Amino acid sequence: MKMETIKGGVTAAKGFQAAAAVAGIKYQGRTDMALIYSEKPCKTAGTFTTNVVKAAPVKWDRTIVEKRIKSQAVIVNSGIANACTGDEGMAYCRETAREASKALGIEEHGVLVGSTGVIGMQLPIEKVKNGIRMLASGRKADIESGTEAAKAIMTTDTVEKQAAVKIEIAGKTVTIGGMAKGSGMIHPNMCTMLAFITTDAKISKKALQKALSADVEDTYNMISVDGDTSTNDTVLLLANGMAGNKKIKCGTPEFEQFQKALHYVNETLAKKMAGDGEGATALFEAKIIGASTKEQAKILAKSIVCSNLTKAAIAGHDANWGRILCAMGYSGVEFNPEKVDLHFKSAAGELKIIENGTAVDYSEEKATEILSEPEVTVIADIKEGTETASAWGCDLTHGYIEINADYRS
Repeated sequence: MKMETIKGGVTAAKGFQAAAAVAGIKYQGRTDMALIYSEKPCKTAGTFTTNVVKAAPVKWDRTIVEKRIKSQAVIVNSGIANACTGDEGMAYCRETAREASKALGIEEHGVLVGSTGVIGMQLPIEKVKNGIRMLASGRKADIESGTEAAKAIMTTDTVEKQAAVKIEIAGKTVTIGGMAKGSGMIHPNMCTMLAFITTDAKISKKALQKALSADVEDTYNMISVDGDTSTNDTVLLLANGMAGNKKIKCGTPEFEQFQKALHYVNETLAKKMAGDGEGATALFEAKIIGASTKEQAKILAKSIVCSNLTKAAIAGHDANWGRILCAMGYSGVEFNPEKVDLHFKSAAGELKIIENGTAVDYSEEKATEILSEPEVTVIADIKEGTETASAWGCDLTHGYIEINADYRS
């Protein structure tokens, strides 16, 4: 399959427009609302937080997805999460949808919403409504508008996060693009991460949801910044069918092509979130090879990137491999530590640190050089089989505490 990465995000696919607006919801002097709009109604798929405490937008969107309601718009705000806000918070979702319906001339019951920011505060709904009107009048299909929308949904993020690819399916060009935000309260099983994926593929609702649900397990659910699972995490996938391809159905070669392209977009966005963790200086990847099962590999990889001691060692560029073996040891899965080989790898090179569970004679200076790069990988070979898995996190620095000690202010 030929897949081409292209510039852009949510406006890359045919028929999608985006906009950003300064609504003054919490932040001053920056955009804080975003719109994704499709010229035609979209089939929707979604995955949502596993936290028992679910924000109002999560409940609202999940109903739309589960009832198979088509959607033409997503309205997102940053600064206030609309979580733990009771009936009033749900009412604000309805008011948001109603205002978007009037401003865009679309069906109210299919308007999706997203919020991110401080928990427990009520939305200033009149500011939100005013923002929606600005978004509706300013929407465009160009790359810049997609980029501005990606910037508007940031909270403690330091950069916007976008990805897009195009593939050919049965002679038709199909495009998938997306934007995401996430920097803190990030942990496997979805997080304070919002991801919005758009595609012009013509695809069945069943295939759309199946592709997303399966891929989330190997992308967004394999990242961690701080071990906290949020109330708001949401991934939405919208397909408007405007590529004109023959409908993609489950179990077909075309479905496999679509899955691979979707995986690229999701993995790219997931890694961007992990690398932009609050206070982070490095993207930290843990790769397990030689596992007996995929599940064993995934659990071990996640245990490594979730270890605060290991994350602190990465921040200090310290090849403290004992912390990695320790994290693997308490992961809950069995393996033989006396068979493990461990390597550190980055743009500065690759270095074997332990062989069969014992340290080899390696250069501490070279290890520090490797661990000083902005992207660092630890590779653990447990020599039990052929399965592999990767998880992504970041280093743990003083910056994380500084950001979260006064987040509400």
